Amino acid sequence: MEHPNIIEYRVFGRYALFTDPLSRMGGEKISYQIPTYQALKGITESIYWKPTIVWYIDECRIMNSIQTESKGMRPIKYNGGNDLSFYTYLREVEYRVKAHFEWNENRKEFMHDRNENKHHEIAKRMLERGGRRDIFLGTRECQGYVEPCAFQEGESPYDGQNLSFGVMVHGLTYPDEAVREEEKGKMTVRLWNAQMKDGVIRFPRPEDCEIRKVLRDAKEKEFVYGKNFTGLEEFEGGDLFGMAENIG
Repeated sequence: MEHPNIIEYRVFGRYALFTDPLSRMGGEKISYQIPTYQALKGITESIYWKPTIVWYIDECRIMNSIQTESKGMRPIKYNGGNDLSFYTYLREVEYRVKAHFEWNENRKEFMHDRNENKHHEIAKRMLERGGRRDIFLGTRECQGYVEPCAFQEGESPYDGQNLSFGVMVHGLTYPDEAVREEEKGKMTVRLWNAQMKDGVIRFPRPEDCEIRKVLRDAKEKEFVYGKNFTGLEEFEGGDLFGMAENIG
């Protein structure tokens, strides 16, 4: 189903590190061959995000050949000093991403902000400016850049190829975005069997991932007017002063 509030963008950078959790046990970090759903969701939220909406990543197209490069790093140890580790990065990456947003049904306090056209137009403007926040490709040391594009434009080295990347992390479900009743008030990790067809990775929706595990209890972030929330002027409709009393 095609959604009316889609954005399409190109994200690229010299390096990326979408860490495979299994590689961390020995102090090393090795990147997955492709970005995770959660990493692309974070990039999209860096372009534009409000608690009123939830971004969903529909598709990702791999535009450069998958290459890796290992670097010797000296991370800080918890008990002081430095250690020596090798991190394996993806290099010269470029992806084309198609994403759309839906309302966050768990955030009833922001119902007055549900203006689809407003959020879509702001998201497109922020994309043209390179995003509201810095873009990172997996980790902070991997700077990324975004710009609008047409998803199907250009050629991919994987056009006409189908590849399987095995079971990998899809992402985390936080309590304020949980759809399944049994996962509300919990933090859940999701995994999936990643497939690329004709150079395109089509992600399942978070609630459709079959492999999932609850990690721990967690609370929704609270937005308190005057403390960590000052955006009432952006709401449309309703009594803003009345809303301030209800939110605070």
